[in-house]
Amino acid sequence: MDPRTSSWNPPVAIRGLRLRALFIGVIATVVAVVGGFADRDQFFRSYVTGFVYVLAFPLGALGLMMLNHVTRGAWGVVSRRILEASARTFPLVALLFLPIAIGLKDIFVWADPEVVAHDALIAEKQIYLNAPFFFVRAVIYFAVWIGLSFTLSAISRRQDDDPDPRHAQRMQAISAGGLVAFMLTLSFASFDWIMSLDPHWFSSIYGAYYAGGSALGALAFTVVVAVWLSGRDPMAAVYRPAHFHDWGKLMLAFTMLWAYFSVSQLIIIWSGNLPEEVPWYLSRTAGVWKYFAQAVLVLHFFVPFALLLSTDLKRDGRRLVLVAVWILAMRWVDLYWHTAPSMHAEAVHWMDIVLPIGLFGLWVAYFFTQLGQRPLVPRNEPFLQEALGHHG
Repeated sequence: MDPRTSSWNPPVAIRGLRLRALFIGVIATVVAVVGGFADRDQFFRSYVTGFVYVLAFPLGALGLMMLNHVTRGAWGVVSRRILEASARTFPLVALLFLPIAIGLKDIFVWADPEVVAHDALIAEKQIYLNAPFFFVRAVIYFAVWIGLSFTLSAISRRQDDDPDPRHAQRMQAISAGGLVAFMLTLSFASFDWIMSLDPHWFSSIYGAYYAGGSALGALAFTVVVAVWLSGRDPMAAVYRPAHFHDWGKLMLAFTMLWAYFSVSQLIIIWSGNLPEEVPWYLSRTAGVWKYFAQAVLVLHFFVPFALLLSTDLKRDGRRLVLVAVWILAMRWVDLYWHTAPSMHAEAVHWMDIVLPIGLFGLWVAYFFTQLGQRPLVPRNEPFLQEALGHHG
């Protein structure tokens, strides 16, 4: 199949997936909203976890997409349209941020004047942690992410009709500078939306931790979509064991990177033994949260790490997708362990599960809407023939 003359149109079955995801998303979200009328505080606690979980997918996809534009590689060429579709969901994620803005005082203690008046440490941080500046920063974050994702996606789409190699060069140049802006905005967004849930605690490496986890989650989601596409035309003729092997190796690498940042953060804080920082870990290793800590260590790191060491597993999409789905579930466990104790949750509530499922369902539906709008292969990408014939 000639990539320059073939349409590479998405399979019609995408519509069915989109409708099912939308149905699940709407039902779960509506149920959670109804529950929120009875327990407003719990609704916002659950919403924060769901939001930062969903946010990680377009963030990870945008970072991986720019990384591939800079470094090249078959893994990114054949998965580009999945990554681009994920990154183009930022407008929806921006809308999903609105409940965070509405429930600002219910979510963040630093937004409550009474708390600030009786807490000297939070009062000292008010120059940064204040509502107007918080909203200004949020607008900047989404403007950068939407600008980068749609600019790169537009150039990639023009490349389909125009073989001019300057398109690839432009995407590479934009991505080189874009990665800097991306990491800065991602880091400060993670400070604002997750770390400031407990304003007494601070970690300068937290942005790197969230970036590593976002990339891992986006890779896992990409594998799930790629496996589904590999069973249908036109991608059945594209995806090879070597492509899944590449994605599996990247999942292994980002699993180790995420673990490295997590352990480094723990070691630095524990060795510093500062009274403002150590309690953050103490609260997460007591009560029900100690089981989450054990799950993060064993099920989020050791299990995927051990499985992804197998070359045979990484080359087999049907087995690799099971690991990918497992990682998607563990990403929620990790983020829930980070967010819930900061909001003084004492046990898992049904909304903690239903609301993230609802938001994820809505996001997946919009993702498939975006995926269905473009050819699944970048036809005039200079490295496409190499990627299609990738062996390894």
